[in-house]
Amino acid sequence: MKKSDASQDQSASELISKKIAELGDWRGETLSKMRKLIKEADPDVVEEWKWMGTPIWSHDGIICTGESYKRVVKLTFAKGASVKDPARLFNSSLDGNTRRAIDIHEGEQVDESAFKALVLQAIAFNSSGKSKPSKKAKS
Repeated sequence: MKKSDASQDQSASELISKKIAELGDWRGETLSKMRKLIKEADPDVVEEWKWMGTPIWSHDGIICTGESYKRVVKLTFAKGASVKDPARLFNSSLDGNTRRAIDIHEGEQVDESAFKALVLQAIAFNSSGKSKPSKKAKS
């Protein structure tokens, strides 16, 4: 059995809940809160567990990933460069052509309604069919 298959007996949602519990500090609380906001914005969101332990939220494609580091919880929007962000929540990975991220540090709050709007924008973009393979993927 490959390592990536080792957790197939648990659903992605169970694995995400377990990761949040294992963090056990502000990062777990933050990831839990952002997960709740994603689900409120899109009750049909699909939770996935990929890339050796990364929570993923999808709807017609990846909306965002939820990563935790020592000093930051990072929500990376797969097609964030194509999504309107009038509240300027994106504060990381701003130089790329595709992704954008929100880094949340301990004690920081994210505008909940603006975040939900961003999730809905990402879903609308995914559902629009505008997402195309990169040039590298075509060759």
